[in-house]
Amino acid sequence: MADLIVIAYDEESNAESAYNEIQKLQTDLVVELAGLALVKVDAEGKTHVSTPNSGSIIGLSAATGALFGTLLGLLFFIPFAGLVIGGAFGALFAGLDKTGVDSEFRNQVKSTVSAGKSAVVVYATKLTEDKFAAALAPFGGEVIKTSLSAEEERELAHDLSGN
Repeated sequence: MADLIVIAYDEESNAESAYNEIQKLQTDLVVELAGLALVKVDAEGKTHVSTPNSGSIIGLSAATGALFGTLLGLLFFIPFAGLVIGGAFGALFAGLDKTGVDSEFRNQVKSTVSAGKSAVVVYATKLTEDKFAAALAPFGGEVIKTSLSAEEERELAHDLSGN
Protein backbone atom coordinates (compact mmCIF):
# COMPACT_ATOMS: atom_id res chain seq x y z
CA MET A 1 0.00 0.00 0.00
CA ALA A 2 1.36 3.40 -0.99
CA ASP A 3 0.21 6.75 0.30
CA LEU A 4 -0.11 9.83 -1.87
CA ILE A 5 0.04 12.86 0.41
CA VAL A 6 -0.26 16.49 -0.61
CA ILE A 7 0.53 19.07 2.08
CA ALA A 8 -0.54 22.57 1.04
CA TYR A 9 1.05 25.72 2.46
CA ASP A 10 0.23 29.40 2.27
CA GLU A 11 3.91 30.26 2.82
CA GLU A 12 6.48 29.03 0.31
CA SER A 13 9.17 28.98 3.02
CA ASN A 14 7.13 26.49 5.10
CA ALA A 15 6.73 24.22 2.08
CA GLU A 16 10.48 24.34 1.39
CA SER A 17 11.28 23.58 5.04
CA ALA A 18 8.84 20.66 5.08
CA TYR A 19 10.30 19.37 1.80
CA ASN A 20 13.80 19.40 3.30
CA GLU A 21 12.55 17.75 6.51
CA ILE A 22 10.93 14.93 4.54
CA GLN A 23 14.26 14.19 2.86
CA LYS A 24 15.82 13.92 6.34
CA LEU A 25 12.97 11.62 7.43
CA GLN A 26 13.85 9.37 4.47
CA THR A 27 17.41 9.13 5.79
CA ASP A 28 16.09 8.39 9.28
CA LEU A 29 13.84 5.61 7.87
CA VAL A 30 10.65 7.32 9.06
CA VAL A 31 9.38 7.34 5.48
CA GLU A 32 10.29 5.31 2.40
CA LEU A 33 9.72 7.50 -0.61
CA ALA A 34 8.74 6.47 -4.10
CA GLY A 35 8.47 10.14 -5.02
CA LEU A 36 8.82 13.63 -3.54
CA ALA A 37 8.13 17.00 -5.13
CA LEU A 38 7.87 20.63 -4.15
CA VAL A 39 5.10 22.37 -6.08
CA LYS A 40 4.80 26.14 -6.27
CA VAL A 41 1.87 27.88 -7.94
CA ASP A 42 2.72 31.47 -8.82
CA ALA A 43 0.32 34.42 -8.64
CA GLU A 44 -0.74 33.81 -12.26
CA GLY A 45 -1.59 30.17 -11.47
CA LYS A 46 1.40 28.66 -13.30
CA THR A 47 2.74 25.51 -11.62
CA HIS A 48 6.46 24.97 -10.96
CA VAL A 49 7.71 21.58 -9.75
CA SER A 50 11.03 20.74 -8.09
CA THR A 51 12.14 17.22 -7.28
CA PRO A 52 15.27 16.05 -5.50
CA ASN A 53 18.22 15.94 -7.89
CA SER A 54 19.35 12.67 -9.40
CA GLY A 55 22.09 12.30 -6.79
CA SER A 56 19.62 12.45 -3.94
CA ILE A 57 18.65 9.77 -1.49
CA ILE A 58 15.55 8.83 -3.44
CA GLY A 59 16.40 6.05 -5.85
CA LEU A 60 13.47 5.85 -8.23
CA SER A 61 13.14 3.18 -10.85
CA ALA A 62 12.16 4.40 -14.29
CA ALA A 63 8.66 2.93 -13.91
CA THR A 64 8.10 4.44 -10.46
CA GLY A 65 9.48 7.78 -11.63
CA ALA A 66 7.17 7.78 -14.64
CA LEU A 67 4.17 6.85 -12.49
CA PHE A 68 4.96 9.58 -9.94
CA GLY A 69 5.54 12.11 -12.71
CA THR A 70 2.22 11.23 -14.27
CA LEU A 71 0.43 11.50 -10.94
CA LEU A 72 1.96 14.96 -10.45
CA GLY A 73 0.92 15.96 -13.95
CA LEU A 74 -2.64 14.80 -13.43
CA LEU A 75 -2.97 16.39 -10.00
CA PHE A 76 -1.63 19.76 -11.09
CA PHE A 77 -2.52 19.64 -14.81
CA ILE A 78 1.12 19.82 -15.83
CA PRO A 79 1.74 18.77 -19.43
CA PHE A 80 4.04 15.78 -19.81
CA ALA A 81 4.84 15.63 -23.50
CA GLY A 82 5.30 12.26 -25.11
CA LEU A 83 4.41 10.25 -22.02
CA VAL A 84 0.75 9.57 -22.68
CA ILE A 85 -0.73 9.89 -26.14
CA GLY A 86 -4.31 10.05 -27.34
CA GLY A 87 -6.73 7.51 -25.93
CA ALA A 88 -4.20 6.32 -23.36
CA PHE A 89 -4.69 9.64 -21.57
CA GLY A 90 -8.42 8.94 -21.20
CA ALA A 91 -7.71 5.38 -20.12
CA LEU A 92 -5.33 6.62 -17.45
CA PHE A 93 -7.95 9.07 -16.11
CA ALA A 94 -10.50 6.25 -16.06
CA GLY A 95 -7.98 4.10 -14.21
CA LEU A 96 -7.36 6.85 -11.68
CA ASP A 97 -11.07 7.13 -10.99
CA LYS A 98 -11.10 3.46 -9.96
CA THR A 99 -8.34 4.09 -7.39
CA GLY A 100 -7.81 6.36 -4.43
CA VAL A 101 -6.75 9.11 -6.86
CA ASP A 102 -10.31 9.80 -7.93
CA SER A 103 -11.68 13.04 -9.30
CA GLU A 104 -12.75 14.16 -5.81
CA PHE A 105 -9.16 13.88 -4.56
CA ARG A 106 -7.82 15.68 -7.65
CA ASN A 107 -10.40 18.47 -7.27
CA GLN A 108 -9.56 18.87 -3.59
CA VAL A 109 -5.85 19.21 -4.44
CA LYS A 110 -6.60 21.69 -7.22
CA SER A 111 -8.78 23.90 -4.99
CA THR A 112 -6.35 23.76 -2.04
CA VAL A 113 -3.13 24.36 -3.96
CA SER A 114 -4.24 27.50 -5.77
CA ALA A 115 -2.44 30.60 -7.07
CA GLY A 116 0.20 31.87 -4.66
CA LYS A 117 0.39 28.64 -2.66
CA SER A 118 2.92 25.85 -2.42
CA ALA A 119 2.71 22.15 -1.64
CA VAL A 120 4.83 19.14 -0.91
CA VAL A 121 3.75 15.96 -2.69
CA VAL A 122 4.84 12.73 -1.02
CA TYR A 123 4.47 9.30 -2.61
CA ALA A 124 5.38 6.96 0.26
CA THR A 125 5.59 3.18 0.20
CA LYS A 126 6.20 2.99 3.96
CA LEU A 127 5.42 5.57 6.60
CA THR A 128 5.65 5.79 10.37
CA GLU A 129 2.68 8.15 10.62
CA ASP A 130 3.13 9.43 14.18
CA LYS A 131 6.82 10.33 13.70
CA PHE A 132 6.14 11.77 10.24
CA ALA A 133 3.30 13.96 11.53
CA ALA A 134 5.29 15.12 14.57
CA ALA A 135 8.29 16.10 12.45
CA LEU A 136 6.15 18.13 10.04
CA ALA A 137 3.83 19.71 12.64
CA PRO A 138 5.99 22.84 13.11
CA PHE A 139 5.45 23.78 9.44
CA GLY A 140 1.65 23.60 9.56
CA GLY A 141 -0.09 23.02 6.25
CA GLU A 142 -3.27 21.35 5.09
CA VAL A 143 -2.94 17.60 4.49
CA ILE A 144 -4.78 15.81 1.69
CA LYS A 145 -4.14 12.07 1.59
CA THR A 146 -5.21 9.01 -0.33
CA SER A 147 -3.87 5.47 -0.56
CA LEU A 148 -3.13 3.16 -3.45
CA SER A 149 -2.98 -0.59 -3.07
CA ALA A 150 -0.19 -2.52 -4.77
CA GLU A 151 -2.76 -3.75 -7.30
CA GLU A 152 -3.90 -0.17 -8.06
CA GLU A 153 -0.28 0.89 -8.57
CA ARG A 154 0.26 -2.01 -10.98
CA GLU A 155 -2.91 -1.13 -12.88
CA LEU A 156 -1.86 2.52 -13.17
CA ALA A 157 1.61 1.52 -14.35
CA HIS A 158 -0.03 -0.79 -16.89
CA ASP A 159 -2.35 2.02 -18.08
CA LEU A 160 0.62 4.37 -18.27
CA SER A 161 2.57 1.95 -20.44
CA GLY A 162 -0.33 1.86 -22.90
CA ASN A 163 -0.46 -1.96 -22.86
